[in-house]
Amino acid sequence: MIYTHDGYQITRHVCPRNCYDTCGILAYVRKGLLEKVTGDPEHGYTSGKLCSKGQTYVRRVYSPERIRYPMRQIGRGSGQWERLTWEQAMAIICEKILDIKDRYHSTLPLCLNKYSGNFGILHNAVEGMFNSLGPTTQARGSPCWSAGLDAQLYDLGRNVNSDPQEMEKAGLIILWGVNPAWTAIHSLPYIYRAQDHGAKVIVIDPIYTQTARKANCFVQINPGEDGALALAIAKKLFESGRIDQNFIDCHTVGWQQFREYLVELDIDYLAGQCGQRLETIKELASMMASSGPVYIWAGFGMQRHINGGQSLRAIDALAAMTGNIGVAGGGVQYAHQMTWGFNYHFLNSPSGARYININEFAQGLKRLNDPPVKLLWVSCRNLVTQDVSGSILTKELDKLELIVTVEQFLTPTARYSDIVLPATTQFEELDVVPSYWHHWIGLNEQAIPPLFDAKSDLEIAQLLAKTLNQYREGSSSFPVDKSHADFLDDEFNDRMYALLGINHWSDLAAGPRRAAVPRTAWEDKCFATNSGKFEFFSIKARENNLAALPEYKAGIAPSSKYPYWLITSHAQQGLNSQFLNIETLLKYSEQIVFINPQTAAMKGVVTGKQIRVYNSLGAITLKACISHDTPPDILVCHQGWRPGEEMRLNDLNAGLPSDMGDISTGSKGVAFYDVFVDFEIV
Repeated sequence: MIYTHDGYQITRHVCPRNCYDTCGILAYVRKGLLEKVTGDPEHGYTSGKLCSKGQTYVRRVYSPERIRYPMRQIGRGSGQWERLTWEQAMAIICEKILDIKDRYHSTLPLCLNKYSGNFGILHNAVEGMFNSLGPTTQARGSPCWSAGLDAQLYDLGRNVNSDPQEMEKAGLIILWGVNPAWTAIHSLPYIYRAQDHGAKVIVIDPIYTQTARKANCFVQINPGEDGALALAIAKKLFESGRIDQNFIDCHTVGWQQFREYLVELDIDYLAGQCGQRLETIKELASMMASSGPVYIWAGFGMQRHINGGQSLRAIDALAAMTGNIGVAGGGVQYAHQMTWGFNYHFLNSPSGARYININEFAQGLKRLNDPPVKLLWVSCRNLVTQDVSGSILTKELDKLELIVTVEQFLTPTARYSDIVLPATTQFEELDVVPSYWHHWIGLNEQAIPPLFDAKSDLEIAQLLAKTLNQYREGSSSFPVDKSHADFLDDEFNDRMYALLGINHWSDLAAGPRRAAVPRTAWEDKCFATNSGKFEFFSIKARENNLAALPEYKAGIAPSSKYPYWLITSHAQQGLNSQFLNIETLLKYSEQIVFINPQTAAMKGVVTGKQIRVYNSLGAITLKACISHDTPPDILVCHQGWRPGEEMRLNDLNAGLPSDMGDISTGSKGVAFYDVFVDFEIV
């Protein structure tokens, strides 16, 4: 698309962060410098607007803290760095790879840990590079959404969302464990327009969030007890006969078994578990039955408990029994992968590769001895900050012979590495980025040359393969002479071109395209399950040693020793461990723990006091902030990496697994929100 206007060269981009909105961006370059970014008005979902994080991209690109060139640390964790050329860095890495390969007669000691720091499809070149070496060890799974993905695979057969604009057609919107006012702001206009048309909005969350402030009704639920609330509402609707028998008879299987299960449920017990009065449950059931299409947005936070998958299955069942699936303005929206139909040639792993659950990475390293992991490559991740069991992780990292991290900033993971390689931003490389929420796909054009010595993940993969083969021919089969454009040619296929209504990926330079998928998920009522129907009773779940029905599975609760939940939700100005190091957002970077006034008064805590939060795994020190938004038994901290901060929230997290995730991501999710602590004044 590259064109000039008012002296600017303008290029088209997509934010590749792990975020609902995946915003369309225009970059403005003058005299070779990126001077500003704006939203892309051609993007049908983000409509020319950016969030506050997106508006910092120019500062991110030109941050004085960016890693400018390859570096070697003299003594892991010492902070003593020396500049390397790319040739020197590749020599060190390749010599170590070949040394390890010779000593162990295997490539399995080579390990990759990569996740979602950049969702551009060409960033899968990192996996492609490792797969080209032979069978290696790789982290597999997802810390984010695994349990919920599996839940909807059991119920519906595929992860499919309606177009977010469908919210405007809803009579009732239930925002269940999601805070779009902070994490998906481009969906807010649809919610507001629905309210203007008469829709009511219910927010269900343990915390009184910014989104809850905008709702018609707020239900403050006990953490991890979303399934109890969903099943209590379902029982009340069934008892009152306010169900959609036609949808049930024509489009579902297993209703008889689920109905019998509902009869047996004790609604008083369920109400107590989720912390609600029976009157509230009755009112919610009445609103669902009388408000027209019911649009349920189930957030990722809701399934970050040991019973998270079962909770989402209960919510799906609630929607199905009321006929709120496959109707405009209705459905349960969790995530979609309908626009992820690329070829993914990079991901074709060789036989014999072995995998570590990404949510148990430290324990996985500890268990592997035949052969042990000796080299770790980290890309698109900050595992030292984001992983659970941090103390175990650092002990296991100490045993490795070489740690290589590809990064833009000296994150805690980069600071714990032996070699750090500078990565490009999305303004310095070519790529294509899909979304897991809306139906739009866009192109990242290269606006400026790579700054300093930065290279893209793809360029680094090619350079490593080329250098390895110079040392020893045949060490890597990764293609070294193809351009980014050539690789995009390989990743697209006829189905993707048909979905986007284009002849070639370069046509996206004219503007992002909405995929030709139904605006209403499941509108044909043909589900992707083996039965072709919505499955209250899932044989597949039973075969995987799970409950066949969306039965209630109790969560876990605080004990007398550790009487408080520690909920580590997303920060408004941060995204996992990204953004809070950018100059304009530093004022939001202080780590604070929010405490209910009643709880604080009991221990003599006032705002500004330093408190020690602890459990059997360790302790962290935080500044207290008294807030009515959190209940008396919950402490809230916003996750993220803040420069100069050694404290890690996940050091207090044992990494309990969620109940599902294996079929969608290869391993169970992690119960990030099942963490229990106590605290005291420092």
